[in-house]
Amino acid sequence: MQVWTVSNQKGGVGKTTTVITLAGLLVKRGYRVLVVDVDPQASLGYYLGVDPDELPGSLFDLFHHHEQLDSDKVESVIVPTGVAQLDLLPATTALATLDRTLGTQGGMGLILKRVLSMVSHRYDAVLVDCPPVLGVLMINALAACDRLIVPVQTEFLALKGLDRMVRTLDMVGRSRGTQYPYLIVPTMFDKRTRASLQALTSLTQKYPKQLWHSVIPVDTRFRDASQAHLPPSHFNPSSRGVLAYDQLLDALLEPQGAGHV
Repeated sequence: MQVWTVSNQKGGVGKTTTVITLAGLLVKRGYRVLVVDVDPQASLGYYLGVDPDELPGSLFDLFHHHEQLDSDKVESVIVPTGVAQLDLLPATTALATLDRTLGTQGGMGLILKRVLSMVSHRYDAVLVDCPPVLGVLMINALAACDRLIVPVQTEFLALKGLDRMVRTLDMVGRSRGTQYPYLIVPTMFDKRTRASLQALTSLTQKYPKQLWHSVIPVDTRFRDASQAHLPPSHFNPSSRGVLAYDQLLDALLEPQGAGHV
């Protein structure tokens, strides 16, 4: 089972779109996929038509009762989606309280990794959607992942968010005595605008080894797919955005070390 975490310390850069599009494409290739929402805003659940307030359990319950974790408890909060072979481990707004209530306890950074190990027999791939804030949730998502994907909107302010994310990875890596290899994915690229072209040039110059060789273009079909509660790959598989993500997936499925990951 491969675990890919999608993270950036800026909102609105395409994290949730990246998670759900890659998940849908993996399903189409025959993978059993779990998407995990660790963002208290629960955007991933809402995208898939799941209202977290109507669910009997969520990721928050697993964190809150982490000392009594077992596979039955984990499986009890995983919900099916409207797409076969695609399941969701949902978030709730209560996740926002974890840093205050549990953040000082030892071992809190490895709970998600334990959770996923208990269902590893059920899935071929897991994609984790992160909040844009450094805290116990992001630390868990980093600790659990095999690969880190950093979407970056091709505009000036998003580049500043990327710089913060890279500093965070360096800081967390030093504290844990490990490195977090990451793949930067330029998103919402519009070749007609100077801002997009300048941002892409800046990314190429500053992060040549970590930058994916292509871009995810602006595509209004992403918005339409979210309104239909479907992965873009299932809503409009031939859209230019989906085709770009399909190329990204090819790079991610290369053996570890290829594709700058």
